[in-house]
Amino acid sequence: MELEQYLKQHLASSTIKRYQREIRLYQEYLKEQRRSSEQANYNEVMEYIGYLRKHQNSIACSLHGIKKYYEYLVASGKRKDNPSSSIKLRDRPSKDIQVQDFFTSQELEKLLERKDRYSLLINRNKLVISLLIYQGLTNGEIKRLELKDVNLEEGTIYIKQSTRTNRRTLKLESKQVYWLMNYLEKDRNQLLKIETEKLIVNKRGSEENGEGISYLIETMRSMFPERKLNPKTIRQSVIANLLKQGKDLRLVQYFAGHKYPSTTERYKQSQVEELKKEVLKYHPLG
Repeated sequence: MELEQYLKQHLASSTIKRYQREIRLYQEYLKEQRRSSEQANYNEVMEYIGYLRKHQNSIACSLHGIKKYYEYLVASGKRKDNPSSSIKLRDRPSKDIQVQDFFTSQELEKLLERKDRYSLLINRNKLVISLLIYQGLTNGEIKRLELKDVNLEEGTIYIKQSTRTNRRTLKLESKQVYWLMNYLEKDRNQLLKIETEKLIVNKRGSEENGEGISYLIETMRSMFPERKLNPKTIRQSVIANLLKQGKDLRLVQYFAGHKYPSTTERYKQSQVEELKKEVLKYHPLG
């Protein structure tokens, strides 16, 4: 019995794709270590979980995929035990903000120093990064921006309402207006391969779907190897920094587009909580 056939007997098609991806990544990791996933033991599985903890926010799907992989090996007679069966994450669904991954305003500014290989992408990438570190936009909000949402005369940008955030109009920094003008007047027209009203286009000339934004940030992870650098932690850092600066809670709520004040309040963490999270982040089970 093949792995895919086994998964089809137990899981929905959407889940199968996710688990197949996680299993493949696990196998590739062990292969790089010159080990066999079929013969791996408990310690080797735990080593991989520790590796994941350093590189991604959630590992629940990864562990479920690995467990299902070993269940398949046992069911198909390829091994007698499941080395992952007793592994349980200590994670609990929590609304706590992971403060150990926060970045200061100065650290976020360093992201703008990124060097681009293609001159045509310099203004585009600086604009995207600046929307993350100055306006704290989400990946989804950036990809949904349209040309009409930008007001160069007033130096503002309009963010549409979504299922999770409210609509709002935010002020742009003067250097953002400069990058935006250069991008709109020169770069965007040269990049564009299709007709679209979307503000951000990718290097292939089509609408940005969000993957390019995530990849752009991933290229800079080496700057902060001990922390999780991604659009989400950048946004969280921006919001937390505003509260640390003493900004009014209601103003920060509007800035972030939070529907409820309680969402904004979660970014206020005590020093004790920060210390506890700093200690726990190094344990492979979280």
